[in-house]
Amino acid sequence: MSKFSASVAATFHSFTTAITAAAGMLLAACSSPVAPPGGQGTAPTAAARAAVDRVETTSDGTSTSRSVDGYKRDIALRITEVNSTKVYPGQPQALLRSIIVVKFSVDGGGKLLRSEIVRTNHDSATEATALASLRNTAPFPRPASGLLRNGRLEMSETWLFNNDGRFQIRSVAQPQKDE
Repeated sequence: MSKFSASVAATFHSFTTAITAAAGMLLAACSSPVAPPGGQGTAPTAAARAAVDRVETTSDGTSTSRSVDGYKRDIALRITEVNSTKVYPGQPQALLRSIIVVKFSVDGGGKLLRSEIVRTNHDSATEATALASLRNTAPFPRPASGLLRNGRLEMSETWLFNNDGRFQIRSVAQPQKDE
């Protein structure tokens, strides 16, 4: 093979490799989820949309959940519903602005007895939002009597904040983005 033929063959190989790579990137881009207009992240899944449905209760307002985790989910759904303008509808970003853990107590009637922040990065705006969203949602559905200890139910919940200050509650949050 002459130098000219070898040069043409090498150039042709490089050209076809570049075209193949470009075509692969275009095809991959076609299958990637597209962010909803005006926002980051992906559109909410059916499960996320269902998360804003009303909490099921008995005729006297008692939650139908019989476990602490189930009752926490009921409260998280209620917080999401009442504070919908402050809730992020898509996947939380990979590096969150803030993670706030709040420990709180509810009495047998669903009244919020006390709340305190037990984990924070000292972002006062997100701390205030987490506590306010909890207070604004109370009273909660009545917990099942089997969940009460000394007339109250104590639990912790986590608020996941994106950079824009909107949040999701961990008990009903979508999975975080990888990057």
